[in-house]
Amino acid sequence: MTEVFEVYVKTHFSAAHALKDYPGDCARLHGHNWIIEVYVRCSRLNEIGIGVDFRDIKRSVKEVLAGLDHFHLNELEAFRDDNPTSENIARFLYKELGRKLNSEIIRVSKIKVSETPGAGAFYWEVV
Repeated sequence: MTEVFEVYVKTHFSAAHALKDYPGDCARLHGHNWIIEVYVRCSRLNEIGIGVDFRDIKRSVKEVLAGLDHFHLNELEAFRDDNPTSENIARFLYKELGRKLNSEIIRVSKIKVSETPGAGAFYWEVV
């Protein structure tokens, strides 16, 4: 049997966006307090029983979110061609955090991005 451990951190950032070509109010500039959950899988634990240190995940998340927090997301290079929807933000975070965290035994497994406490999107890749 192969063991898999999955840990997560939850945080938030604030930013504005407008959904191009959306047939409703969200086409206008508005903001959210985005809720982010980052899930990381690891295949083994270290000598003290930790797969990945929460501090390492939090540090990487903080670095990536610094480029989104209190920005107009449509103006950022990452969203010049894509609407800054919850789905696209989740994909962006998955890829950026994967560059920072992924290793032989650690992998970002999925990202959850919520615009409100009751609505959001997950992103992951099947490998």
